[in-house]
Amino acid sequence: MRLPYGRGRLEVALPPDAEVTVVRQRPLPALDDPSAAIADALAHPVDAAPLAELARGRSSACIVICDITRPVPNGLFLRPMISTLIEAGIPATGITVLVATGLHRPNLGDELAELVGDPWVLEHVRVVNHDARDDDRHVSLGRTPTRGTPVVLDRALVEAELRIVTGLVEPHFMAGWSGGRKVVAPGCAHHTVIRTFHSARFMGDPQARECNLEGNPLHEEQLQIVRMLGEVYALNTVIDEDRALVDVTFGEVVASHAASVAHVRTAIQVPVGRRFATVLTSAAGYPLDKTYYQTVKAMVTPLDILEPGGTLLVASECSEGLGSPEYRDAQTRLVGVGPEDFLASLWRKELADVDEWQTQMQLKSTGRARVRLFTDGLAAGDRALTGVELVDDLAAAVEQSMIDSGSREIAVVPDGPYVIPVV
Repeated sequence: MRLPYGRGRLEVALPPDAEVTVVRQRPLPALDDPSAAIADALAHPVDAAPLAELARGRSSACIVICDITRPVPNGLFLRPMISTLIEAGIPATGITVLVATGLHRPNLGDELAELVGDPWVLEHVRVVNHDARDDDRHVSLGRTPTRGTPVVLDRALVEAELRIVTGLVEPHFMAGWSGGRKVVAPGCAHHTVIRTFHSARFMGDPQARECNLEGNPLHEEQLQIVRMLGEVYALNTVIDEDRALVDVTFGEVVASHAASVAHVRTAIQVPVGRRFATVLTSAAGYPLDKTYYQTVKAMVTPLDILEPGGTLLVASECSEGLGSPEYRDAQTRLVGVGPEDFLASLWRKELADVDEWQTQMQLKSTGRARVRLFTDGLAAGDRALTGVELVDDLAAAVEQSMIDSGSREIAVVPDGPYVIPVV
């Protein structure tokens, strides 16, 4: 098996007598002409006027893009979007591209250039990173009516006359699906909003899970925040395992997102029909496997097909190490006090500490199974803070799991959290 690992592939030799079930996305045809498809989406939106019409008579626009952790094909659509805005009368000086970092670190220098994907964009318009900790850069719109979540958003987005968010529609292990409304919040939200979303009362809700929007508290709050913000449009993309564009929609933020979810859902959720004592997966390679923080997603998405007490093997390069300092603190607490006391401490807080929610999500998998990680990007001190077992030989770990379980059957999910296997 060849698993995505960093910018390349990791070869894992499975035992010759292994009974292997490979779980992949159902193939969606790649678009023959992505540029033409993007132009068509901008000209024929979902529940909205064409982009050129939306831009007329406006003096400013904010286009939001995801940060480096998402492989969004920004280089395909940013220039045609910006050119359309300029041709419609919005001056280049009135256009801002805002990187929706949430509480992730900013993307700068060469990394920003890679993220934007087109030097023309950097030369012609302002590109800035969202900073969730900068109080002065945010505007309060009140609180959501249902759960009282604070609605405090980036001023660049709130005050723009035309608001457009862009992103990738893929499974998300808390919010159901990424893209659309999620790029507004938590993507461009103040830290108090993000820490509310990620508090134990949200994260512990059984409906806050991958591919589920019905009754999902995060999704419901995101919809209310978008309504409070007002007029917002979205360009949503879908890519395949090879990162080729297979679908693009533009239009009203909720309607266009729903259209993309409908397009991709049956390809991403793959019925398997049974559970396995051994499951091998990856963190989907670069850019998602840059940190152990993001790797946790791969520990949660395959749980439906993993037998309780089974072994989950994950390959992730972790080229940037563990993650943020705050995440390191959370992992240090987990290792120090143990899972039970760590979880108990979360329920006593109204606002989650930054990034501790990923530690909470990790406990969904370690509480159910034996989780073993292969990586060559973590220093010794970081390895001790993962809270899982580290292995130096995936093939040997697969063989050991088969011996322990007495079963030669294994499920392999090569593309990690981008595929949701279900029983």
